[in-house]
Amino acid sequence: MYMYPDNLKAKATLWLWELRDIGIIGVGLLISVFALAQLGIMIPIVLTAAYAFLSIRFEDISILDFIRYAGAFFIFKQQLYEWRF
Repeated sequence: MYMYPDNLKAKATLWLWELRDIGIIGVGLLISVFALAQLGIMIPIVLTAAYAFLSIRFEDISILDFIRYAGAFFIFKQQLYEWRF
């Protein structure tokens, strides 16, 4: 029995990330470990952890997308209100 994703057009996912994100996180962690071991700086590992958190996907929307939509709704885009009787 074969199980296919939605109409064969859904992106491949592993746990909570797309496979592209898993690759980026893996390469970022590798560079972060080398930077921490050789240079003693933690900035790359913090950036990798932040990217890993922001790229988590729930039902085809990532946390970063949700923050963008919320910022656009509450701060950046003008809301139009009409008062009528």
